[in-house]
Amino acid sequence: MKVWVDLSNSPHINLFAQMIRELEADGHEVIITCRPLANTIDLLDLHGFRYEVVGEHYGANFYRKLFGYPIRVMQLRAYLAPKRIDVAISQSSFHSPVVARLLGVRSIYMNDNEHALGNVPSFLSASKIMVPEFLSLANLKRQMANPAKVVRYPGVKEGIYLWGLQERLDQRGIRAKPSGRPAVYVRPEPWTAQYYKGGKDFLDDVLLGIKDHVDVTLLPRGKAQGEHYRAPRFAGIRIVDTALDIAEIAPDCDLFVGAGGTMTREMAVLGVPTISVYQDALLDVDRYLLELGAFSHQPELTAAALLEFLGGADRRPANSQLLNKGKQAYAQIKHAILAAD
Repeated sequence: MKVWVDLSNSPHINLFAQMIRELEADGHEVIITCRPLANTIDLLDLHGFRYEVVGEHYGANFYRKLFGYPIRVMQLRAYLAPKRIDVAISQSSFHSPVVARLLGVRSIYMNDNEHALGNVPSFLSASKIMVPEFLSLANLKRQMANPAKVVRYPGVKEGIYLWGLQERLDQRGIRAKPSGRPAVYVRPEPWTAQYYKGGKDFLDDVLLGIKDHVDVTLLPRGKAQGEHYRAPRFAGIRIVDTALDIAEIAPDCDLFVGAGGTMTREMAVLGVPTISVYQDALLDVDRYLLELGAFSHQPELTAAALLEFLGGADRRPANSQLLNKGKQAYAQIKHAILAAD
């Protein structure tokens, strides 16, 4: 079987990495495409995958995104047509189900963000829609999802791959701090995301207020954001533009601060003390994790509040319930890829 995986953003690589290796080991051919967004290419290189960069990312402007959408669809169609793929699978790739429909092949579309406008063409085009168990059916219908196509998997998307990493993380243990100061990792807001309507650069004052008290590592979302935080006033903050493996971050991290997104949820599931500062309407997945007490939501976080939270924060064991559900979801998704219907 020829399986096409479109990795349109960096978090999707960890999601599919183990599955890609297993499919290849079982004799299936996996064709990987990507676009140059965030740390996608760096992470693909880190994993040693063979891939083809198709198209580009059109930035934050809605009209540029709208203009660029059909261009990448046709670029992908031209690249894939001679390869005669059997099935397409993607997470939040708004291009993949449309391209698969044009090619006349089966497609599986996964998504856990009910605010993304790109879900509409994806839901209409996909053969099968796979979403977490808690995602609102009303929101899915609002974005033109046919309930007959919808298949729910247990837990959260992050559990689908974190269960396979947990043993490696346990072996590494908690890393000693040479400086003796707590390590705080920060992932800022998504500047270029269509769905994000919250504030921009609102973490600047927080970073300036904590950088002399803790070791701060900032994980920017793209080159422009990295340049912003390299300004002289942020001196002393470590900026990491290249991809960092989860297993490099989790053992070192005493507190993770994220403006939404996959990385925030990863750390929360792994038991790392986590604060979400996301300033837009929360996704169903974030509300689900909040109900489980997996992280704290403080959209108006201050430096003083962060340091106070850090003083009382304790690392917990990874959430075994979510990891077990993730293992079940992994098997369910792999079965969907290999199924004939």
